[in-house]
Amino acid sequence: MTTKPKAAMSIDVEDWFQVENLKSVVARDTWDERDLRVERNTDRMLELMAKHNVKCTCFILGWVAEKCPSLIKRIADQGHEIASHGYGHDLIYSLSHDEFREDMKRGIGIVEDLTGAKVRGYRAPSFSITDWAIDILQELGLTYDSSAFPTVAHDRYGTLEGMDSGKPVVEIRDGFHEVCVSVLKLGKKGIPWAGGGYFRLFPYPIFKRGVRKILSTGNPYVFYIHPWEIDPGQPKMSGLKRSHKFRHYNNLDKCDARFDDLLGSFEWAPVGDVLDAHLKG
Repeated sequence: MTTKPKAAMSIDVEDWFQVENLKSVVARDTWDERDLRVERNTDRMLELMAKHNVKCTCFILGWVAEKCPSLIKRIADQGHEIASHGYGHDLIYSLSHDEFREDMKRGIGIVEDLTGAKVRGYRAPSFSITDWAIDILQELGLTYDSSAFPTVAHDRYGTLEGMDSGKPVVEIRDGFHEVCVSVLKLGKKGIPWAGGGYFRLFPYPIFKRGVRKILSTGNPYVFYIHPWEIDPGQPKMSGLKRSHKFRHYNNLDKCDARFDDLLGSFEWAPVGDVLDAHLKG
């Protein structure tokens, strides 16, 4: 009998200069002038996943797909799930409904044209999901979102009604599911335990123990990471708030080795596969 996949591996494919922590010192109209590092970093991640025979979900930013079309094709050719991160990496609640709809149409269209794969999943930049955005995602033919973070307060995360740290998969519209990024349960909220800056912040043995604890509940585990997080050689920007500098640069030099070990420590599958297995019971 085949064991159902429980742990979902996901990569938000964006470059170092597109993150919110650097927004105060990296103007949007300078993106084209920046050192494009996402291709080499994502290729390194693909290499590590191939080493461990891991398939993941890549939530691809449309802007990156335009700049690096061969990378997106390689991701698809290697059997990873193709999903959307929108086009321009704007926080959803900073956009009007029409602006969000157009951003999504553009982002989805680019990756579908490049790969020939139907996009079914989405992740919001900085997890800035809102209830009204779900209606638009469903209108555009998507069937799941993986942006809700049922955790303690954060200055950028969005919110969805009905989320609970003990229910990581929720059908929030008929035929449309929310696959929450993972937390260690603490009442209806939880301690962030899904990756990203938290993966770099917590001592790694403790982080792995937390992953095992989540999986021991029988619930799916959802991990996320960005290509720039394994790149300690990226440009160091000055003029940042101390908190933003810490969030972005903390332990970048340790992340490649941690990611390598994590890939070999658990059984991973794309988010869509984990969702499907969960629904089958």
